[in-house]
Amino acid sequence: MENDVKIALVAPPYPLSEAPSPPLGLCYVGAAFRAAGAQVRIFDYIVSAYNKDKLARQLAEFAPDVLGTGSVTMNFPTALQILADAKTLQPTLITIIGGAHVSFTARETLEKNPFLDIIVIGEAEATIMELAPLLDDSSQWDDIAGIAFRRAGEIFQNKPRQLIANIDSIPLPARDLLPLSRYKALGFPISMLTSRGCPYGCIFCQGRRLVGAKPRLRSPELVVEEMKTILGMGFGRINIADDLFTIEAGRAQSICEEILRGGLHFQWSAFVRANTVDLETLRLMKRAGCDSVSFGVESGDEEILKKIKKGITLDMAHKAAALCKEAGLIALASFIVGLPSETPDSLERTKNFAAALGCHYGFHILAPFPGTTVREEIEKYDLEILTNEWARYDANQAVIRTSALSARDIEAFVDAFEREITAERDEQLRLWGKNILPPDVEMRLSGYQQTKLIFALLEGDLLEKSYEDVSSNGKYPRSDFYGHIAAATGFERDFVTKVIDSLMARSLIVADGNGAWRWS
Repeated sequence: MENDVKIALVAPPYPLSEAPSPPLGLCYVGAAFRAAGAQVRIFDYIVSAYNKDKLARQLAEFAPDVLGTGSVTMNFPTALQILADAKTLQPTLITIIGGAHVSFTARETLEKNPFLDIIVIGEAEATIMELAPLLDDSSQWDDIAGIAFRRAGEIFQNKPRQLIANIDSIPLPARDLLPLSRYKALGFPISMLTSRGCPYGCIFCQGRRLVGAKPRLRSPELVVEEMKTILGMGFGRINIADDLFTIEAGRAQSICEEILRGGLHFQWSAFVRANTVDLETLRLMKRAGCDSVSFGVESGDEEILKKIKKGITLDMAHKAAALCKEAGLIALASFIVGLPSETPDSLERTKNFAAALGCHYGFHILAPFPGTTVREEIEKYDLEILTNEWARYDANQAVIRTSALSARDIEAFVDAFEREITAERDEQLRLWGKNILPPDVEMRLSGYQQTKLIFALLEGDLLEKSYEDVSSNGKYPRSDFYGHIAAATGFERDFVTKVIDSLMARSLIVADGNGAWRWS
């Protein structure tokens, strides 16, 4: 294909409960296609509604040669449906999908979905650079490492591609392709990577196989340059999405020192590990703007920790939580329910251990994703996989059982914990706005409700729909606009007015010159 090839990338829907932030992987893919000379657009259905009619309009407007997407297991079915819809609308489109799920199910995915043309397996950037100029000639795909594809009804899977040794050479994510005002309104942190790779072998994780066991580290200078770019886009909070930010203490410290040297002032969070933190590093992270860290403990049962090859002890977890507290950082410990050999007794030990840690904590349910050791060697573990209904693999529903625990038992444990949290929040929401609650609680609840309202605006295209059936002159009085949004979302008009006015004041919602309002 010539360099003027047009690539449309799809960000498939993602639920509010999963704190959707700008899709980092898709932005890396967009940057790689750009570097290969393509024209690129992102059709973002995370912060706008998806329907086939909208897709048809977008395809007609941009007229892409290729439609690509990525997904996690949870929204894999939705991503497939969008590609299938696109193929019916424009049969000549080349359809591509990548991501962790299809990297481990490539042949199966192609066999079951005849509308799919190419699967990019594993790390995508180098593969895209080689594939992009050859997209219109499938006879030249045979030697491109890291893809599986369909040609003349036959499926081929090429050799794996080597990981990119120098990740400083990878183009920075093309975040400018996103509808940034919508993400700013939603307010979740924007994610970035400072490294790829994880040396640990947890049996429930895809990371080691997907991005390698040997850590590949970006230079602190380039990391901070990307941070400056993100801040320059108007975002004020960053989440470092590395599998393990503290993979090397000295290198984590170098990034913090570079942040301080650059005079950057912003808040950020990171993923760490109970056995890779020390007080000096945590204090330096705090000085550099980090306010919270997350680390997986997974279980309060030492034998289960050994079985899942977590590589930590309960004592390490206790010490890590204490160090975070001493450094002034908020710590969030995560636990997995339904691990191999889980029993009612081990769950009770986990519950008691989590409560004794002295930090925030939460529970998820084991989801044996494709590519994980626990799935591929299921016969070695006291586990039964109950379904391959991928939409249920959100770590909030039980898709497994152990010999001692049914799916219902597993969900009941997590539900009981969630009820404690939601019951308190529901009672606070009942009193919200009545000048009864402490100011900090009022502020937190207002933020929670604001996020729900804004996501409803985005997910339902309510800003756009407000002007579809307006008066004959095509204009909507602002008072009626607020009423329309209040009726559509169930929020009080005064709250709707306050939130939307704040978005207007930040120029995230602007007048379109015809008496209507739109996202900037």
